[in-house]
Amino acid sequence: MLRLITDFDGPIMDVSERYYRVYQFCLATVKDTDQEVTELSKADFWRFKRGRIPEKEIGILSGLKPTQAQDFARLRRKTVHSLPYLGYDRIQPDAREVLTRIQNLGIDLVVMTMRRTSELLEPFRRYNLEGFFPENRRYCLANDYVKSTDVQDKPLLMGKALQELPEVKDTWMVGDTEADIIAAKTHNLKVIGVLSGIRDREQLLKYEPDYIVANLTEAVEVITAVVPAMT
Repeated sequence: MLRLITDFDGPIMDVSERYYRVYQFCLATVKDTDQEVTELSKADFWRFKRGRIPEKEIGILSGLKPTQAQDFARLRRKTVHSLPYLGYDRIQPDAREVLTRIQNLGIDLVVMTMRRTSELLEPFRRYNLEGFFPENRRYCLANDYVKSTDVQDKPLLMGKALQELPEVKDTWMVGDTEADIIAAKTHNLKVIGVLSGIRDREQLLKYEPDYIVANLTEAVEVITAVVPAMT
């Protein structure tokens, strides 16, 4: 059997609106009452995020003073994964169709995310995704987990999954960040980077995934081409 482990944010969920709304909130909160700032367009903001421009620099580009930009960055980190803002996430246009195709192909489908349990359940229920990912195929962080960094935590989560899941002949990872690529390479899995998330091609290339494609649909096309028995 073939297994596909997919990240949630990026391949399945579009998080750009959430990140932009948090940016707007933090900029408005940190600036002085009469201070003129330059709010970035969503397109410019998302381009900076995908290119890994530091939060502090984004604040300065928006007209904040250096000390304000530090406060902006701290507030952004505190706010971006809060439940009120998670409601701005939207399912990717191709997600339900490609998840259905994966199931129909008989591929063992697993989701692996740095979201906490409560952060994952909300969109699962909103978009009725439970049928694609039974509880024993969901790998996320416990609500009380003390995070370090994604590039440290995700390989650990991958190791846990590979210990618990039934053995299969071949496993692929699909994700949109360096943490996904590092997690897969740490455990000698093939990995596909997708451009539908929070990193651009230049950033993904630095970590040398096996393939880079536009989205989860194209990732499945790559897998079925490489493993023709699945078509």
